[in-house]
Amino acid sequence: MEKLLLVSLLFLVTTAATAQSKDKPAYRLFSKEGKPLEYNKMLASLQKTQVVLFGEQHNDPIAHWLQLEVAKDLNKAHQGKFAIGAEMFEADVQLVLNEYLAGQVPENNFEQEARPWPNYKTDYKPVIRFAKDNGVPVVATNVPRRYAAMVSGGGLVALEKVSDNGQRYFAPLPVAVDMSLSGYKNMLSMFGSNTHGNTKAEHIVQAQALKDATMAHFILQQVQQEHRLLHLNGAYHSDNFEGIGWYLKQAQPDLEVLTITTVLQDDLSKLQKEHQQKADFILVVPSSMTRTF
Repeated sequence: MEKLLLVSLLFLVTTAATAQSKDKPAYRLFSKEGKPLEYNKMLASLQKTQVVLFGEQHNDPIAHWLQLEVAKDLNKAHQGKFAIGAEMFEADVQLVLNEYLAGQVPENNFEQEARPWPNYKTDYKPVIRFAKDNGVPVVATNVPRRYAAMVSGGGLVALEKVSDNGQRYFAPLPVAVDMSLSGYKNMLSMFGSNTHGNTKAEHIVQAQALKDATMAHFILQQVQQEHRLLHLNGAYHSDNFEGIGWYLKQAQPDLEVLTITTVLQDDLSKLQKEHQQKADFILVVPSSMTRTF
């Protein structure tokens, strides 16, 4: 009898192991310390905070799908006090974005005039449609690219010549830039400089900082209106609690902010050490996941 039970137990263990080995999850969630966690546990934390920065890989379908799910669940939790912010729209298209959400502008006109990213229809349209159907405000948080280009070419001082009307579309001047932040230091290295002094490289970093500061600026406007906000942005803008998050904390140190980042791994069973501490929650997607572009 004992032998039969042992054989049965071994069969069950082997079957379970075989089933597990055949499982191909589309994603896994981890805490910043690398502990696995379920979606509902992450959601419980997100529902308590004022701002969620969801860092994506722009061509990752799983991140875009999860952004939509998080938006739906946070809207349920904060009905009437919830907004979505998006790096993918520049601040000077807020009017046409509002008109579209209010049903005043046909979709074709909106998509022509709002200058959406090339992957809008596959990656962001579902979130915008959800917002439209449920009366959720969407905030265009990014700096218009013409101003980012000005900074890339001539530094932040170039913005001082912009008209008062134009300055409505980016963070108030002067914009402080902490070149000691790891993200900005890495950018300096990418563009050929490990130290200050390379003017061209520093201007490119300043343009990145302008984007971060501007997104933080428009997020804070929503916070002042007592909105809970889910912000969609490239992971580089919020990884390591820098970028947007740094500017948010400079302006309002007691602001409650949680971050999510998206990373790729071959093995989803555990979080690689290099990805730990990148964000409060780490969305791990298989390296073999199909891309949207």
